[in-house]
Amino acid sequence: MLLKRAVLEAVKTGEVTLVFRRWRRPSVKPGGTLKTEVGVLAIDRVAEVDRSDIGPSDARRAGYPSPEVLLAELDTREGDLYRVEVRYAGEDPRLALRNDDEVDPAELDVIRRKLDRYDAASRVGPWTCRVLLTIRDHPHVAAASLAESTGFDKEWLKTNVRKLKNLGLTISHQPGYELSPRGTAVLRHLRKSG
Repeated sequence: MLLKRAVLEAVKTGEVTLVFRRWRRPSVKPGGTLKTEVGVLAIDRVAEVDRSDIGPSDARRAGYPSPEVLLAELDTREGDLYRVEVRYAGEDPRLALRNDDEVDPAELDVIRRKLDRYDAASRVGPWTCRVLLTIRDHPHVAAASLAESTGFDKEWLKTNVRKLKNLGLTISHQPGYELSPRGTAVLRHLRKSG
């Protein structure tokens, strides 16, 4: 579930506690979380609703002045109408992780095993070190250009860079990526132990 920065900020302050979406099937589940650029959001409830169930207070809780304005925006999309209760659950744990460049041997071993699993499970063969090196050498370069230089599909690359980000190894930007301090330390270790 993608949310605009202004909506994310409003969820963080508690100003917005509802999100309405049209989906063929929900992309979030109750009890789940969503990592965003402002932190982690908790998904408390997800329910299919009828448009007549959306009242003025629901619209205000979703950041809209009225149900009519909310529905006019939703009607530009297809799918069933869902009401999602959200709240800010805290900072993204990847932020602290990516700045931690004091990676001990046990952590390095865990990271190496995860990267080895990503490589082994990939249809394109080993990719993790290649992508980390490309990001190191080409920071802030758009995903399309990185994909072209590596020979990988752009969407495949973006999906897999997210895996590296979840390990605290990369930082996303508009455009492109860069290695985090942790990613730099891990890559240095991987290249030494080669």
